[in-house]
Formats: sequence, C-alpha cells, structure tokens
Amino acid sequence: MVKIIREARYGVARATFRERARYWFDNTMSRGTASLVGWLAVVSVALIFVVTGLTLWLAPDEPDGASGPGEVLWITLMHALTPGKLASDKGSIAYMAVMFAASLGGLFIVSMLVGLLSNGLREKVDRLRRGRSRIVEKGHTVVLGWSDQVFTIVSELVKAQAGQPGSVIAVLADRDKLDMEEEIRDHVGDFGRTRLVCRTGRPTEPHDLALMNLATARSVVVLSPDGDDPDAHVIKILLALAKREGAHPPAVAAITASRNIAAARLAGGDEVHLVDSDDTASQLIVQSSRQSGMSVVCMDLLNFDGGEVYMRPGADLAGRTYGQALDAYENASVIGLRKPSGVVLNPPMDTLVTGADQVIVIAQDAVGIRPATREPDVDAGAIVADDCPALQAERTLLLNWNGRAEQIIRYLDAYVVPGAVVEIATDHPKAGADLSGLRNLTVNVKDCDTTDRYALESLGVGLFQHVIVLSDDRYTAHHADTRTLMTLLQLRDMQRTLGEHYSIVSEMHEESNRVLAEVTEADDIVISDTVIGLLLAQLAQNRHLADVFGQLFDPRGSEIYPRPACSYVRPGEKVTFSTIVEAARRKGETAIGYRDASGRNTPPHYGIVLNPPKSRSVVLGENDSVIVLAER
Repeated sequence: MVKIIREARYGVARATFRERARYWFDNTMSRGTASLVGWLAVVSVALIFVVTGLTLWLAPDEPDGASGPGEVLWITLMHALTPGKLASDKGSIAYMAVMFAASLGGLFIVSMLVGLLSNGLREKVDRLRRGRSRIVEKGHTVVLGWSDQVFTIVSELVKAQAGQPGSVIAVLADRDKLDMEEEIRDHVGDFGRTRLVCRTGRPTEPHDLALMNLATARSVVVLSPDGDDPDAHVIKILLALAKREGAHPPAVAAITASRNIAAARLAGGDEVHLVDSDDTASQLIVQSSRQSGMSVVCMDLLNFDGGEVYMRPGADLAGRTYGQALDAYENASVIGLRKPSGVVLNPPMDTLVTGADQVIVIAQDAVGIRPATREPDVDAGAIVADDCPALQAERTLLLNWNGRAEQIIRYLDAYVVPGAVVEIATDHPKAGADLSGLRNLTVNVKDCDTTDRYALESLGVGLFQHVIVLSDDRYTAHHADTRTLMTLLQLRDMQRTLGEHYSIVSEMHEESNRVLAEVTEADDIVISDTVIGLLLAQLAQNRHLADVFGQLFDPRGSEIYPRPACSYVRPGEKVTFSTIVEAARRKGETAIGYRDASGRNTPPHYGIVLNPPKSRSVVLGENDSVIVLAER
C-alpha cells in the first residue's frame, strides 16, 4: 500500500512485463553485429525445429528414405540454408507446403545474415582505415596535432633518419588516416627506409594518446594547430601527456604567444622543451634585416640537408684552448663548448677544453667527422688586421603590421645605437600601439597602402638602409603572401628605376611562395612556419641543441654575422679556409663559412657556403663576406 502511494505521489508507473522484455531486447540488439547474429541463430533454430515438428505431424511418411526425426531435422536445415533445394522435392501437398515455408524463412534469414556480416566487416575495415589500432613500434618519433609544419617536420626527420633502418614516424591527429598519409606523401615524396604510421584521434584525449605507445617512443613533437587560440590546444595536449601513466619520453612543443610560455611550462613539466614561435621568428627577421644572408645561414643550420650542429666528446681535445681547437677537424667547424655550467658559443680563445666538456661543431654528418691529420695551411701574409667599422645610427622602414611587429621593434631596439629610426608604413588600425620604453629607437607611423607604387614612392624608401616587409595578419595566409609579393615587386622595380640600394627582408607563411619571391631578388625571405618546423625537428632528434639555437637567436652574446671579407683577407688573393679561420681567430671570432656575392640570388644556398674543408682554396672579392660567430 505504501509502495502504491509512493508511486502515485511521484508519478512513477511500474514497468509492465512487455516493457521490460522490449527494453531487454533493445539492449541486446544495440550490442553490435555479434548480438544480431546470435538472434538470427535463435530464430533459425526455432524455424528448423518448428518445421521439423510440422513435417513429422502432417507428413510422417515423408520424405522418402527418412528413417527418423534426426534425418528430417537435417533435411529441414538444408532447405533453410539452400532455398533452391525445394525445386527437386516431391511429395504430398502438406509436405511441400511445410518445406516451402522452411525455404522461404531460410531465404530471409540467410539474406539478413549476409547483410549483417557485410555491415560488420565494413565497420571493421572502416575502423582499420581510420587508424584506431594501437601501434607496437619502439624508438619511434611521435607527432601530435596537425598544421602545415607537419610536412617540414616529417621531411626533415626522414632525412635525419635516412641511415637508421626500421625508423618510424607516427602522427596522431583528428583527421582521416588515409588523407593524412596522402597529404604527407605528396609533400615529402620518398620516405626511403623510414615508415610513416598515421592514427586518427584527438591528441588531447588520453585514450587516443594510448594508441601511440608513448612509453617506448624516442621523442614527441607537439604542433601548434592553425585557427584561433592554438596555444590553448597545445597546453591541453601537454596536460594530457603529463597525466599519462608510464614512461614520459622527451617532448618539444611550439607556443605561438610568449605570454603563454609560463602556463605551457607548468602544464608540460620538465620533460617538455618549449619553442616560442613568435620570439624565434621575430629574432630571425631582425637579424636578417641587419645582416644579409642570415636567414639562409640559419636555414642551412636547421635543416638536415647540409651542415648540422653536433656535439663531440671534449676528451678528444682536452688540454687545448678553444682557439687551438678551431683547426682540430678538417671537415667540421668548431663553434663553441658545452660545459657543465651550460653552452658557450665563441668563448674567449684562451678558454681551456676539458674532458668534462662537449665540443659543439658544424658538420655534414656525425659519422664523417675526422681529426685533421696535418698542420693548418695558413698564409699569414694574406691576413688583414682591419676592424669592422663602428655601428652608425640606421633608418629602417617597416611595411605592414601583425601580432609580432611590436616584438620585432623591441628586438631591433636592442641591436641599434641611439638615434636610429624606424618608420612604420601601413593602414593597419593597430600599428604602433604600445611601443613605450624603447631606448635607442625613434618610431614614426604613417598611413600607407603598401601595395600601391605611388604610396611607396612617397615614403622616400631610398633614405633607409633596411626595409622589413611583414605579413599582414588581417588577411588569410595565402592572401597575405600575395600582397607581400606585390610589395616586393614594387620595391625591386623602384630600386632599379631610381638606382637606390637598401636591404629587403620579407616574412611569408607558405614555403611554396618562396620560388615566386625569388623573382623579386629580396635579400632574405623568412618563412616563419618553416623555421619553427625545422627547429622542432632538430630538437626532436637532439633536445640538447635547444641551448645552442637559443643563443644563436639571442641578441646577447655571440651571434652569426656575415661581415666584409676585406676585413679578414686581402681581396682577390687565393687563400685556404684555414687562413680565414685564423684571421677571424685573431679578432676573437669564429669563422664558419663565407658568402660568394655572385651567387646571392641563386637558390638554394644563395652563395652561402658553410663549413668548407679547411684545406679548400677560395678567392674572396670586395663584395664577398665571411660568416663568423662574434659579438657586436
């Protein structure tokens, strides 16, 4: 009675037997193909027994030759499974009617069984096609997320692992598995001995991360995706990695905005190295604007095509000074030391190398590094003792505006001497905002459509030593690159028409537009996404290189400078590269290569030669440069 009152009060009606049975049946039907096949089996058994019973009742003497219920059961089963068997039957009307019912029922059952098996098999194939199985690789490199950088990273990792049999690159992204594989193969081409494995899933979900077998991975690369607020997505992936049980392989991640670095570091922990994309790209743009060829040098160091950065045991050179170590290798250029206290590039020449140090070198590959077998061939008479001219106040023209423009100006302020000027020309509404606190720069802002020839001519571009063309963030990447190309063409034509000379460095998004931009003969073209992708690939191979590249991009300490060759050796005189190394050493600098001015517009190296053999003979002219590691 109490139960009835409670049900009436709360409006609860007791489920009937029919409702419970239907609910139970619905639950069993929703369990997938296996459950449906099971129900078909039950229906088939029921049909066979019913038909067998009717046959024994209505036609007990048929079929001919049947000796008992067992044989009748078998004949009924054959009729259910093979409906065409009915055509060869003979007997009474009752017997034929019962067998017809068995064949008709069997026809429906077999048809449904074939359909269920077909759907089930298709679901399994689709699941395999989507890449939902757990990989069982070991020592593989895992890439989490998807952006245009994935093509650069995979391409570089393929080159880096070319000599490693069984190397594997595994990609996890919320995209179709086959589409990912097809896009990557279209961009990368030949994978050589490296295998590509793609899996479909969300890198922010621990269940999907389990597909990548991270416990046995060599390293993990977390990509910054395209779209709004990419850093939030990266931080969420880092949290998922940190909360995962088991071994945590070294990871590297790209963060777009510097203000999010602290949060990302807290989310990822000590096992994650963070790359500040805006900061790195801004520093490279500034350095390239002041030192023509800087972007090409950095790209050569970051990719796996030519000279790469390696670390050698210091025991090989223990007891020598850094200056003496510069000629220790015939085919590798020493650039610094990794001491227990940290990385030092171009240290003082009298710095002693100890067994606890690691020697940082530029070489074609780690296997081919070999010690010099003879004394360096130095022509002391060809060495020039002239110093580089003192820095003068410069005028820089900045065309267009985007989110990293403020950072670029602040880095430029750290390089120039007091009295330098930056002219900002753009119609961007946010241009020049929040530039307080500059020490050396004077900033002026002018409204200008940077694709308009007459507007550019009104700026008096010839009065500037450097021009920086940024990518306008109000447009899509493709459209912004198109506008940048238009501006570069206008500037180049103005130089030829008016006889003016100034360095031009431009920023672009898409690597495919570099070939088009080469027509403009710009001094440097910085593809920011490509630079970050190359850096991530390098750190995925060796995370200890983070400090090396960090110092190369830092305005403090030693950096890469292409300087006039006439400040090192006599122009037009044939000398060995060892002579150039010695000339730089006397100035407290480290020579790592040179630039042939005649090839400055010839891809892919634009006249840049890094890490030539010490014994190579070269002839440098008035317009050529020596590439050195030096302080300003």
